[in-house]
Amino acid sequence: MHLTRLHILNKHRSLKNEARTGVSLHCHTQRSKEMLDFVPFYAEKLPIISYFWKREREKYLKREGKGIDFSTAYWTPPLPEEEVFRIEKEQINSVGLDAIVSLSDHDSIQANLNINLEEDNKIAPISMEWTVPFQYGFFHVGVHNLPKEEAEQITKQLLDYTFGKEHKKAHLDQLFEMLHEIPQVLIVLNHPLWDIERVGKQQHENLLKNFLKEHGRWIHAFEINGFRSWSENKAVIEMAEALGIPLVTGGDRHGCKPNTVINLTNSTTFSEFVEEIRLYKQSQVVLLPEYAQPLQSRQLQSFSEILALYPHFPEGRQRWFDRVFFDIGDGRGLNPLSAYGWKKGGPRWLRWAIWTLGFLGSPQMRPVFKLLMKSEDRVPKDSTKIRLEIPDFIDLQEIAKELTRDTSIETAS
Repeated sequence: MHLTRLHILNKHRSLKNEARTGVSLHCHTQRSKEMLDFVPFYAEKLPIISYFWKREREKYLKREGKGIDFSTAYWTPPLPEEEVFRIEKEQINSVGLDAIVSLSDHDSIQANLNINLEEDNKIAPISMEWTVPFQYGFFHVGVHNLPKEEAEQITKQLLDYTFGKEHKKAHLDQLFEMLHEIPQVLIVLNHPLWDIERVGKQQHENLLKNFLKEHGRWIHAFEINGFRSWSENKAVIEMAEALGIPLVTGGDRHGCKPNTVINLTNSTTFSEFVEEIRLYKQSQVVLLPEYAQPLQSRQLQSFSEILALYPHFPEGRQRWFDRVFFDIGDGRGLNPLSAYGWKKGGPRWLRWAIWTLGFLGSPQMRPVFKLLMKSEDRVPKDSTKIRLEIPDFIDLQEIAKELTRDTSIETAS
């Protein structure tokens, strides 16, 4: 690896001899609206659940005369921004480093604005995970460290594109160029190889190839994601190295546990960290011991945290069905499920399914998932033993040619 230094920790230890500061990117708070349009896709594939799901869907259709609309439905993570920031900061401090934490909710900077009332913007940048529609799919782009005085105005421009009816290449290029011309802004392509649109591996890779050809010159880094498999992240590393793009980590936490991946730097502010990535194209990233735990087990644990009861939370945030929002077409718009008479968390089969998720995500079940792990998803214990290969799923020369366009803007800034 020429651009990125990768540290793999097999056990927790001090990192103060490696760097001065730890940077946590890609954290989600209660301000993040997580879409539920994936529910029908997975509900029809899960054993046992699919039977009950189809039965409930047919009952709803018969009763309402229309299907359940998931297109606008969403859920919100349980923890407030203050808690997420504190947990991330404490984890970084525990390994002997100063902390910088960049919260990045989906299409929202509200958590950052609130944090900035108490924390210095230099260590708590204003950031978000921007949903970028593209052709037949979309990508998630981390936009970190917006100028404080212009953050709301810039965010509006970005979201007007996201939720607008027209998605033109020229307009998107203008938005990326606008962000790129702000020296302290970091643009990260989050989990680039994840088929988040559910169009299939080949279709997603074609989409990624086209996106990089058209807009890749504005991307400052690819993300190693804490909630994606090692085999997928390894492929991202190979792609980044082949294209000459640095890497950063993003934990993508939604539950109550801190990120399993962090970045290292000797910078004392986020703007200085950005300079390392954008101008010098050098980075240090750390996979913490928790990342080596089976991904499915960690995902289920996160689900159980998302669906847990929090009696000490404010009224209206305590139960999971207080944090899931639907528009049932009654003219009242989006409301929590609890507003529709849900008192115990829905039908018995659904409560049973949620309990099962919690049980499967418990630490006691982790050894079972470890036995089932594929060899390619087992995290190496030594980063020097990783064998990188040239990826064969993208046209490297064609993309690399496009990535070198308009680099004069970067030099001038």
